[in-house]
Amino acid sequence: MAVVIEKTKVKRPRLDDNHTPRSNQPEVTETVVKQISQPPSVGVDHEINEVHADGTEIVQGFKSRVMMETVRAKLFTAPVSTELRDIGEASFGAPPPIAETVHGPDDRAQITNTAIYPWRAIASLLITAADNSQWIGTGWFIGPHTLATAGHNVYIKNSGVPGRDGWVKSIQVMPGRNAANLPYGSVTSNNVRSVNGWINSGNENYDYGAIIIPTQLGNTVGWFGFSAYVDTDLLSTTGNISGYPGDKPAGTQWFDARRVASVTSQKIYYDIDSYGGQSGSPVFRIINGNRTGIAIHTYGGAVTNSGTRINTEVYNNLLAWKA
Repeated sequence: MAVVIEKTKVKRPRLDDNHTPRSNQPEVTETVVKQISQPPSVGVDHEINEVHADGTEIVQGFKSRVMMETVRAKLFTAPVSTELRDIGEASFGAPPPIAETVHGPDDRAQITNTAIYPWRAIASLLITAADNSQWIGTGWFIGPHTLATAGHNVYIKNSGVPGRDGWVKSIQVMPGRNAANLPYGSVTSNNVRSVNGWINSGNENYDYGAIIIPTQLGNTVGWFGFSAYVDTDLLSTTGNISGYPGDKPAGTQWFDARRVASVTSQKIYYDIDSYGGQSGSPVFRIINGNRTGIAIHTYGGAVTNSGTRINTEVYNNLLAWKA
C-alpha cells in the first residue's frame, strides 16, 4: 500500500457529505490521507511489562504487580460516578424499564485485570456537557493520542434541556479503569470530532466520533487496529465488545462476544449483551491474536444491538483523526 501524508487546507472530496468531519476546535490545517488500498490500521500493544508464566508481571522496575497496583491506586483514584447516567440519555431520553440491550441471560463477564492489553486500551469516560451535567460513556484508543467513540458521546442532540445540546465541554479519559482504581491515571480533553451526518441531523448511521487527548497515553496502554471489511467477512466473524455499562458497579469493565447477525452498508447488528454506558465501545474481531475494530457500539435493541460500521469513509476519518 502507498500512503502519502500531506498538510493542506483543501477540503477532501467526498461522495457522502454526511461523513464530512467536524471539529469543536478552530479551523486548522487538515491532515489528508491519500491511499490506494485499505489494509487494517495496525493495533499496537505497547507492552511495558515483563509477564511471568504465572501471570504476575514486572512493571517499570516494580518486582510485584500487587505493589505496583497499590502505588497506582494511591496516585490515581477515579471520580465518584455511581449516580451518573449513560450519555445516550442526553440525546435519546431515558431507556424503558426493561433493559432491552441484555437479551435473555446476561452473558457478560467482568474484566478483573484491566491493567493488561487489550483491556487497558479501553477507557471509561466521564463526560461534562455544555450545561455542566455529567454522564458516562466508553472510548477506545486507535493511536497514541486518539480514541474512537460514539458521536453522541461528543455532541448532544435534541436533549430538550436549555444549554445542553452541542459539543460537550470536556471528557475525562480513564484507560483500564477498574472501579475506583485508575491503573494508568486519567487525562482530560476538550478536543473532539464527529461528522455532519450526526451533528446536523442526529442520524444513527453516522453516530461516530473521536477524542483527541493532549498526551501520548496511547504509547503506554496501546491501541486497537481497525479496518473496513466486506460483508462476507463480517457475517462469518465473531464480534467482541468490552466497555463500561451503567448497570454494573461503577467503573467496572465488562465483556461479551457473539457472531455478527447482519450488516448494512453503514451498520453492524449483533446479539452481544451490552447496556447504557457502553456506547462508544469497540466492536472488534480477533485474527491471529490481533484485535481489529469493525464497528463502534452505539445502540441497543429488542432483538439485536448495533454499532456504526467501519466502512470506507469511517475508516478514512478515523485514520485522519489518529494522525
